[in-house]
Amino acid sequence: MATSVTPRSIRPGLPAHRDANVLRWLAAYTASLVGDTVYFLALGWSAQKAVGPTEVGLVMAAGALPRAVLMLGGGVVADRLDPRRVILGSDALRCLLILAVAAAVAVTTPALWLLVTVALVFGAVDALFVPAVGALPPRITGADQLARVTGLRSLAMRLGQVAGPPIGGLAMGLGGPAVAFTVAGGLFALSLPLLLSVRIRPLDPPDGGAAPGGSGTARAELLDGLRYIRHHRLLGPLVLVGAVCELGLVGTLNVGMVLLNAERGWGPSGLGLIVACFGAGAAAGATLLAVAGRLPRAGLTMATTLLLGSLGAAAMGAVPTLWSAAVLAAFVGLSAGVFGSLDGALVQTTTDPAYLGRVTSVVMLTMVGIAPLSYPVVGAAIGAWGTAPVFLACGGLSSLGAVHALVCRPVRQAELPRRER
Repeated sequence: MATSVTPRSIRPGLPAHRDANVLRWLAAYTASLVGDTVYFLALGWSAQKAVGPTEVGLVMAAGALPRAVLMLGGGVVADRLDPRRVILGSDALRCLLILAVAAAVAVTTPALWLLVTVALVFGAVDALFVPAVGALPPRITGADQLARVTGLRSLAMRLGQVAGPPIGGLAMGLGGPAVAFTVAGGLFALSLPLLLSVRIRPLDPPDGGAAPGGSGTARAELLDGLRYIRHHRLLGPLVLVGAVCELGLVGTLNVGMVLLNAERGWGPSGLGLIVACFGAGAAAGATLLAVAGRLPRAGLTMATTLLLGSLGAAAMGAVPTLWSAAVLAAFVGLSAGVFGSLDGALVQTTTDPAYLGRVTSVVMLTMVGIAPLSYPVVGAAIGAWGTAPVFLACGGLSSLGAVHALVCRPVRQAELPRRER
């Protein structure tokens, strides 16, 4: 059961960026994200020091399997239990796991079986952590601030991606993977007292009775969540649009960018510039929603920015110079940041909070379980036909998601809640 607090403890009208309760949650989440990035860097480095290139890929991919398989079950757990307790438990498990690995790496060269086991366990725990994070915001702030919280969460994700690699690199430079694993475990430990200080309020029951969840079997609740998404006039299209976008853009941006850079001969610094420009654009898009708190005609804006970003991604394969690729990457990042923040905000504000864990698990499954399947396809297609036609095809696929959003009236007319007075 969630901890009950008085209405004065959490004021729905208080802006999220000035709410100490939300900021404590955000700090804990950011520390955990940075720890994630440092952990993956240390895991990859340990693998390449101990085994060959093929085994490195095996180690790095091992965590994706349990994460994808167990993600939907993690959504049921998040809806059945207090999501803060789930986050606390999963972060504590990750902390203990990574500190134990740090001790093992400090005394001996880790074997392949150990690294694969760590990746599998970490991925399984992540399947609990991710849906619980998605289910927590309605319990710490008002409905009018969920869009702003989504923007802040997107910014935290970008900060984790930007700050994690240099922190991990510095740690490995000072003491190798053992120190890097220790830093990752310390960041997970840092998030625990912050999460303990976050005040949680119980969910209001939906109209007509008690909130769903907790009364049936886990399988029944999972199927209930899937039916809820399927029959919801807005959530179903939002999840579909997000999945098509992920399939079209993720492989292009993660694999295609690397191969485009190699094809053009821009070198490591060129790749770094393109990635940095994309990240800066995405962060700017997330900041827009975090600062504004609400954008009018959110559904139409979301669909339009997705279409513009998809067209920009389609054009990436044809750019002739590094500076033009960097500018276009910044534009695609900005579009993706606005689209992703609005899509997440609409999901958060539309979903009955009692279903948020399951809805989040389905959304994240498309990102961690389905979208990565496009990586080898994109790589093989570029090897066969070159970058330009593949970027065009992937951008076209993502554009189909944008067109579906534009022609779907519930999505096109969707609005974010206005601030309560």
